[in-house]
Amino acid sequence: MPESSLASFEYLEKLPGVTFRRLYEQPSTALAVFRRMLPHLAKCFVMGMLYMPKPLLLSELDNWVRPGSKSEKGKALAILSRLHIVTSTAASRDGPPALNLTHNFATSLRLALTGGGDHGSFGIPSDSTQDSNITVSFLDEYATAQWEGILHYVVNSTGDPSLLGAQYPSANVRQLLQMGALVDSKGKYSGVGITQAGFSFLLQEANAQVWTVLLLWLEHAEELAMDHVDLLSFFFLLGSLELGLAYSTTTLSTTQQSMLPILADFGLVYSPPSSSSFFPTRLATTLTSSASALRSIASGFSAAAASPASSGGTTGFIVIETNYRLYAYTSSPLQIAVLALFAKLSTRYPNMVSGRVTRDSVRGAIEHGITADQIISYLTTHAHPQLRRKTPVLPPTVVDQIRLWQIENERMKATAGFLFKDFASLAEYEGCVRYADEIGVLVWRSDAKRSFFVTKHEQLRDYIKSRKIK
Repeated sequence: MPESSLASFEYLEKLPGVTFRRLYEQPSTALAVFRRMLPHLAKCFVMGMLYMPKPLLLSELDNWVRPGSKSEKGKALAILSRLHIVTSTAASRDGPPALNLTHNFATSLRLALTGGGDHGSFGIPSDSTQDSNITVSFLDEYATAQWEGILHYVVNSTGDPSLLGAQYPSANVRQLLQMGALVDSKGKYSGVGITQAGFSFLLQEANAQVWTVLLLWLEHAEELAMDHVDLLSFFFLLGSLELGLAYSTTTLSTTQQSMLPILADFGLVYSPPSSSSFFPTRLATTLTSSASALRSIASGFSAAAASPASSGGTTGFIVIETNYRLYAYTSSPLQIAVLALFAKLSTRYPNMVSGRVTRDSVRGAIEHGITADQIISYLTTHAHPQLRRKTPVLPPTVVDQIRLWQIENERMKATAGFLFKDFASLAEYEGCVRYADEIGVLVWRSDAKRSFFVTKHEQLRDYIKSRKIK
């Protein structure tokens, strides 16, 4: 199962059955779940039962599967059950155990496959005259600019502001990124910084990135006063639309109409000014398919902005030497900004940047939650073809040193607090250190030196005073 499908599946399986009944009222949702989230064997089971007039006996289902594939059958049935696609009946006087498709899912999937009905689940094309300037190329450029703006914000929350150079995300998008812990507020005057989750987000494929943000939206739907079923239904609807066509907003619910400005901020839709229609972009139409959307950082997401000389090779662009010197053959502002998170860049040429991986640059990345393994993984993934001819790809000295810098950072951890020492007796020391441990402020102790270190001293001070009064 693709990474994006896995994330959405994990969200769906947590939903109650009543929510699934509402979701499966829409044929577009039933079709999206069938196409994107079911393994091949589960799809075979669904199609086999879709037009059956009565439930399928479990004994008959065994005949559909080879004797050596019982475990695959069990996994397929488990997924169908967790997604509330099938229900099972136990053996009783009425008959042996059997399986049946849930009514709403079966009805909607049949409508999706054969057509019919006036549900409008797959969008209603707009009757208004389409602007000839709104082409597929225009929509791709618009989606790229909007999505790159989000990625630039995540990267440059701690990086060099001069590297931003992209569409700045709206307040709604910035709030959602903070709520999802992709960036972390550092204080009123310090702005925000990238987190470990944010760096992992940057390394995902573009479709998985989009689903990550959409699932954050779903998880905080109640806080934003939105119906999560309407949200999810609209996401699945967008995945069924055709790129380049205009669709009417008049058939959308109130919640879905209020979603359009935020989806436009994400780059999933384009809404012409003063128009009752919207255009889905490639980011939206690939939500429920296996086709790739815009390219991620891992495949040169912003290579379109680079010169032809630098965008030709997306297989790898980083060369790192045993002396920690780094050369990156790219002119993409986004890729350069990512490198600036963990490397000290010194020189920039038209199609290359150079710098060095240093102790301070790695420690700075680690302080923002980026791990040594993530840095090594990024360097390996983007290694230049010349490095890939060798085994291992990265110089072992560089890999070991990056990990040592992380261990050093973890070992040398500063904790603000207070040191207590010079106790008059062993009994006094033991009583105080025991009390500090009980109230949860004790950080370090040395029985040999009769001293200990605490994070707070107020309660301990009062305790010592009370002992002296006694």
